[in-house]
Amino acid sequence: MARRASRVNTDEEEVELNMTPMLDVVFILLIFFIVTSVFIKEPGVDTIRPDAVTEERQTPSMLVAVTADNEIWVNNRVYEMNELRGVIEQLLQENPLGKAMIQGDEGANIGLILDVQELLTEMEVEVKISTLQ
Repeated sequence: MARRASRVNTDEEEVELNMTPMLDVVFILLIFFIVTSVFIKEPGVDTIRPDAVTEERQTPSMLVAVTADNEIWVNNRVYEMNELRGVIEQLLQENPLGKAMIQGDEGANIGLILDVQELLTEMEVEVKISTLQ
């Protein structure tokens, strides 16, 4: 009985699995999720806000906090009122349709909070003032 030759040639090099297309797809998905995600900017300071009668949850893209020491916090940094316009313009470049929320401490100067609100509305940013804890 004649023996047939095997179809599998064992002398050739091992077959390698090309992972490049799969890695390309993974990186494209990663880039997609990074670009489409919304990042919430934290002010960098906790404020003690007065109690509110109503409760409404918001999802702003930028948070501005005014402390009892009349400091204006945005993105973990303290800014003066005259520096705030540049910071808000930079945040609007990142997210042109961004909404802002002002977190005012109960001991903060109401005039400063209203100045911040006036600046944001002048820059055509939708503003909410947070009283929720």
